[in-house]
Amino acid sequence: MHVTLAALLILHACSSDSPTGASQPEDTFIAGVNVSQLFAPPTADEVAAIQNDWSARRSVATDVQIVSEQEALLGATPAILRIISYRLDGLRLYGMVLYPQHAAESSLPVLVYTHGGDSGFSGDEFQLVVTIADDKVDQYVYVAPSYRAEPLVTDGGTFHSDGPASPWDRDVDDTIALLDITLAQVPAADPERVGMLGFSRGATVAMLAAIRDPRMKSVVAFFGPTDFLGEFAQTVFEDALSGQPRELPGVDYLNENYIIPLKNGEITIADTRLEMIRRSPVYFADQLPPLQIHHGTADLTVPVSESERLIAVMDEIGRSAPDFESYLYPGGTHNPLTLPGSLLRASQFLNDFFISAQARYAIVPSR
Repeated sequence: MHVTLAALLILHACSSDSPTGASQPEDTFIAGVNVSQLFAPPTADEVAAIQNDWSARRSVATDVQIVSEQEALLGATPAILRIISYRLDGLRLYGMVLYPQHAAESSLPVLVYTHGGDSGFSGDEFQLVVTIADDKVDQYVYVAPSYRAEPLVTDGGTFHSDGPASPWDRDVDDTIALLDITLAQVPAADPERVGMLGFSRGATVAMLAAIRDPRMKSVVAFFGPTDFLGEFAQTVFEDALSGQPRELPGVDYLNENYIIPLKNGEITIADTRLEMIRRSPVYFADQLPPLQIHHGTADLTVPVSESERLIAVMDEIGRSAPDFESYLYPGGTHNPLTLPGSLLRASQFLNDFFISAQARYAIVPSR
């Protein structure tokens, strides 16, 4: 029987007390924080509150500028590489757009790449992206944001986006805004064929962006966190509450903005839970477009249990191939090169959805 994720949440909410209600004798406390309440499953009301916030949030980029533009190559095809500057939420942000020259209007699918880690985006990362595009490297428009508070590093210099940072959350706003700009500036970009590719932090950003924006028609996600109320997140929080934060991407942000303030009584469990839920694709999985995920079983950065959690939820709501594909790689680590065949599978998945026999790709003569 097909059961929607919303229905599962409603059933849970009707059968349990509020996660931020009165403490129970068996509740666990660390540094004065009730972690049992903090990591209880979300209620339908909490999920709805996040969806309402997203619906009201749609920001529009202003003061858009082409900071630099240079010729490049996609395979043997002449291309244009642009660094875009724009303002969003009062911040100056940067992103990169790469596209073939002389492509016909609306002829090319758009591949949005969302990077992992806390160190920003480097133009060198496009080498991995075009590897996934394989022999169709010149048949995409490529888009890559540098999230707020991060650098964009190119051969022509480093461009630093304003802060504060907001991993996994406002990262999505930054990504959607750069996509808006690209669709307005690059006539070859087909707004009906937009795909996402993300690694680690970027995998979560890609899934959340696709949940929030129906223009995203397909997602490939490598080893991303999926549930910030799950067991992995709880162990990370408990370590930080005990004064021993782990050296993992995003932990410094979580520690500074939520864990320490929660420990000091400056924010509530209820407010913190909402911040965790909004970063968790599993609670909105029924809104995901076609999705392919990859994860290594020996990943020490993001454990494979994060993908297993999403797989279980997708199974519960009746999502399966070809709409949903999952690949777990024995011994694989937090590196796509340790996941044999993953890049080829990603390429085939994207091509199946965006470069069919009916694709309208064409080269028109230059003037």
